Formats: sequence, structure tokens, C-alpha cells
Amino acid sequence: MSNRTTVTEFLLLGFSDVQELQVLHFVGFLVMYLVALTGNLLIITAVALNHHLHTPMYFFLMNMSLLDLGSISTIVPKSMANSLMSTRSISYYGCIAQVFLFLFFTTTELPLLTIMAYDWYIAICQPLHYERVMNRRACVRMAAGIWISEVLNSALHTGNTFAIIFCGDNEMDQFFCEIPQLLKLACYDSYLGETGAIVVSVCFALSCFVLIVVSYVLIFKTMLRIPWEQGRHKAFSTCLPHLTVVSLFVSTASFAYIKPTSSSISGVDLLVAVLYSVVPPMMNPIIYSMRNKEIKSALWEMIGSRLYSKK
Repeated sequence: MSNRTTVTEFLLLGFSDVQELQVLHFVGFLVMYLVALTGNLLIITAVALNHHLHTPMYFFLMNMSLLDLGSISTIVPKSMANSLMSTRSISYYGCIAQVFLFLFFTTTELPLLTIMAYDWYIAICQPLHYERVMNRRACVRMAAGIWISEVLNSALHTGNTFAIIFCGDNEMDQFFCEIPQLLKLACYDSYLGETGAIVVSVCFALSCFVLIVVSYVLIFKTMLRIPWEQGRHKAFSTCLPHLTVVSLFVSTASFAYIKPTSSSISGVDLLVAVLYSVVPPMMNPIIYSMRNKEIKSALWEMIGSRLYSKK
């Protein structure tokens, strides 16, 4: 236990020791963060203020934007601050908070995407049952159930991780606090329980991915029977980008969490971490909503009303 109590902070991975490259990392992450922040805030505002968007699909989109804001805000500002101040440290309790929050926001998103795929499946393949199945009460209950269950899941993983005994080393091969990297710092016989929990979580994530793929396959089969080309084009142009983002997130996150740990991080490991932690919150607003005519119409209406009120 003495080894564990001596760990008061962790050292995160720096992208470079060269000052110019540190500034480049700061600027790059700042641009991606501002894109994610602006896009997700616009979606949340548009859905909240426009009553025409108070439908199940946009309700779940707003939930996803909240999750994207939370996940990228948990890790990117700290990494940018470290690059700007030429430091690598994060406090022990700051690391606990980062692990819990990032895990919560990212693990909540996948079951939410599964429900969104199911919502699309009901709307396209069984439209006569849509009002009965996807009513407001059902949507709120599903969203609340996901949020509550993932809070408990994240608390369990975080508690298991920080209950382990660290064997003196506090230097992580990652630019944010992450469970696989923390397990590398643990004594060998103290982290088997959390490793098993990670495997179970990865299996759950893959199950959600399979359900999403099945939903989209059924949607595609239904849309192929539509006689007019415009409807087919709309379905494929909307569903395929969604499936691409989900595939990118699941594949990179699964790779990061179940691959064998190595003594040093490679450029591929770092790229994978950026792909599942930074890229999805930035791309989701563009793919899921900014290409949507109703969202764009609501945003233009909102901007126009603000400009008109100032005159």
C-alpha cells in the first residue's frame, strides 16, 4: 500500500519536447475543440428552441451532442494546457475525474446510437407502429436508463482501477488518463478483475455495434424497395456516414482497450487514441445534423430572428 500512497500525480504523454511542435499540437487541438464545441452547441440550441424538432430523432441527437461536448471537454483542454505550459502532470484526483467522466461520456454514446438506429428502423420499416413504440415517455425512459446505467458502469470501472496498487511508476504513454495505461502501472496481481470487466464491456460494445449494423441492413433493404431514386439517395447518404462513424469509434476504441499492452507507445497507438477520443465529437455534428435540412433550417431561423431583433 505504501507504493500506492506515494503516487500523488501522473505524468501524461507529451506530443513533443520541441516548443514549435507543442504549439502546433495546441493549435491543432484548439481548432478541433472549437469545431466540436460550436457544432454541438448549435445542435443543442436549435433542438431546444425549435418545437418542430421536438421529435424522438432530434431528442436523441441532442443527447448525443451533450455526450460529445462532455467527452471532448474532459480530455482536450487539459492536453492543450499541458502543451502551452510545457508540463505533463495531472493530479491523482484529477486523473480519477478524467477516467470517470471520459468513460461515462464515451460508453453512454454507443447504446444511445443503438437506440437511434432502432428509432430509424421503426420509422422506416414499421411506420404504422412508430407513434406507439417511440412516444415521448418511452424515449425519456430509454435515455434516462442509459445515462443512469452508464454512471454506475463508469463508477464501477473507475473504482476497480484506482483500487489497484501502483508499483511506483507514474508515467503514462497516453495524452489523457485511460484505464489500459493505468493498468500498465499496476502491480501484476492487482488488476485482473478490471481486465475482466474491460473484456465484458468490449463484448457489450460489439453487441451494440452488431445491433446497429442489423438495423441499418433492414433499413437499406426497405429503402431499396422504394421506387423513387431521391428517397434511396437520402437514405444511403444519411445512413452510410452514420455507420462509418460508428465503425470508426468501435474499431479504434476496441483496439485501444483489448490489444496487448506494450512497454512504449507507437505512433499508431497515438493516432488510434485521437481517432476515438477527439475525432468523433468533432465529426458527429457534421455527419448527423449539419447535413440535415431541418437542422439547418432551424439554425438559419434562429440566426435570422436574432439579427432581426437587434434591428
